[in-house]
Amino acid sequence: MTNQAKDNEQARTEAAEDPNVKAFEENAGEEAVSEEDVLVRLAKENEELKERALRLAAEMENLRKRTARDVTEARSYSIAGFARDMLTVSDNLRRALEAVPAEARAAADSGLSSLMEGVEMTERSMLSTLERHGVKQIDPKGERFDPHFHQAMFEVPDPATPENTVVQVVQQGYVIGERVLRPAMVGVAKGGPKAGAVQNGENVAAEPGPPNPQAERDA
Repeated sequence: MTNQAKDNEQARTEAAEDPNVKAFEENAGEEAVSEEDVLVRLAKENEELKERALRLAAEMENLRKRTARDVTEARSYSIAGFARDMLTVSDNLRRALEAVPAEARAAADSGLSSLMEGVEMTERSMLSTLERHGVKQIDPKGERFDPHFHQAMFEVPDPATPENTVVQVVQQGYVIGERVLRPAMVGVAKGGPKAGAVQNGENVAAEPGPPNPQAERDA
């Protein structure tokens, strides 16, 4: 080995034994590990932020849908109270027409005939206006009793008609959109072939219900 090689080997040995050199190498190793830890932590934080952003986006979408549904329902049902009051007026117009006996109507002079025609036109116009705003009439006569839309007021013995069939309508019912504005007050057949009204997926008999407070006010 030449003197130059010996000198180089000795210098490396001395450098390896130098405490300062050892400390530098240890710190360099620690810095390398720390950088790796930082990258792992940043990647984890990035995933957490992505999940949080996705959850926030989903919540905002649900909020948008709920708001749109609430706005639609508000537009559809905001006139429910007003429409219910107008039904009282319509009922009174119908009562006024029905109060005129058939004989008097047949022998009515031009003045009475014109008055009755005016009342009928007013009633039709009012119902037509309500229908344009989503209020529709329920005409359940001949249908099976449905407690969601009908209120049974009494039973009519009729062995020829299927049981729980609506055979008489005391007061017309109305719906607004998909909601019942006023249930139809009806009489149902009793004593005929069995035919249950569906309620929550089960057959149930139609029992005369309590008086309808709204109907009592209308009367």
